[in-house]
Amino acid sequence: MNFKIDDELRKRLAGIRELGRTQIRPLGLEADRAGKPVDPDHPFYALLLKLGLGRTRWLGGELDAEQDATRSRVGSPPSGGERGHKAGPSLTGVLLSEELAYWDRGVAVSFPGPGLGEPPVLSMGTPEQKERFLARFREPDRPRWGSFAMTEPGAGSDVAAIRTSCKRDGDHWILDGDKSFAANASRADWIVVWATADTSLGRAGHRAFVVERDTPGLGDFKIEKKMGLKAYESTSFTLRHCRVPASHLLGGEATYSNQDGSRGAKRAGFKGALQSFNATRPMIGAMAVGIGRAALDEAAAFAREHDLGSDPRVRDRLERTRRKLRVARLLCWRAAWLADQQQPNIVEASMAKAHAPAAALDATLLGMELLGEVGARGDHLIEKLFRDVKAMDIVEGTGQIQHIVIARQLVGLPRE
Repeated sequence: MNFKIDDELRKRLAGIRELGRTQIRPLGLEADRAGKPVDPDHPFYALLLKLGLGRTRWLGGELDAEQDATRSRVGSPPSGGERGHKAGPSLTGVLLSEELAYWDRGVAVSFPGPGLGEPPVLSMGTPEQKERFLARFREPDRPRWGSFAMTEPGAGSDVAAIRTSCKRDGDHWILDGDKSFAANASRADWIVVWATADTSLGRAGHRAFVVERDTPGLGDFKIEKKMGLKAYESTSFTLRHCRVPASHLLGGEATYSNQDGSRGAKRAGFKGALQSFNATRPMIGAMAVGIGRAALDEAAAFAREHDLGSDPRVRDRLERTRRKLRVARLLCWRAAWLADQQQPNIVEASMAKAHAPAAALDATLLGMELLGEVGARGDHLIEKLFRDVKAMDIVEGTGQIQHIVIARQLVGLPRE
């Protein structure tokens, strides 16, 4: 494995540090105190577009095909020496995600762009679908968002249990159901919605659709009130006889066809969801590492300021916490590196997702213990991080689910 990065990425990370210090953390604290997401018309989002953020990784047309053809070569030794090594897209995403979350994970998730809806469109979408849904994010004329909706009131960790239905009706599909905790859904241009053609088929019945914002039957948006991460919206919404053009079925009908009798074709929708999770779980783990780093830095600063570092028990806790965060970071990097090499990473992604939030929670707990009564006032950054970090164990599959995935591999059960 090679985790060297090029100078361009170093500059991007340095830019995020400056943006984080001057804009991201203050905005996160402001949203936390206000108890509501950052307004979509906030000047901060226009600034992000000027800085080149809020865009898609899709290159478009022939360039996209060329990118797909060269992905297998990502990570090969560069001709210019190790210092010039260019990190692959997954490792780049992990590095940027950690740095953004260090300053404020809620604000980071609120950034404009295709968001979690991008991976399934990239991995499953036809060239025409990528053009329709991602082209607007190449050079956006204004802040735009995409969204991803899998979770339902009765189906969270068990994604195979979704009940949102889809039925073919001529040139359309009819979607009916309820979705929960979809990030940025009410402000999104479109939402990738997962539904089932037949609940009796289990995972084989899954289908993925891109539902545009003005589609009749899509509505009842409700922004949930959360304990932490208040800067971005977690949205619930309904689909009531929602007519979606057949051309919006990700991958097209042939992707889900059973004509060849293959198991893979029967479960294309579910496997598409797993591919998305395997790509995003290392990023979620990295975000947890970022939150943990921030808490550890604040805890160490508090210990120095109040002369707590002379206590060997405090020093031991600080050292142990830092060690756990370092391990978590390497797990995230390895899972991302494997993805960039187009190697299976489902177990490694689950390891990163299982370990990193727990390590980050330990960091915030240590900080709260050192703060003592100060932490109970509700005005210290560590207290906010303590509330923010809990979600990291829940999103993209709970820690318990990750343990199941890892354990199934250990005893030789199928991975999916």
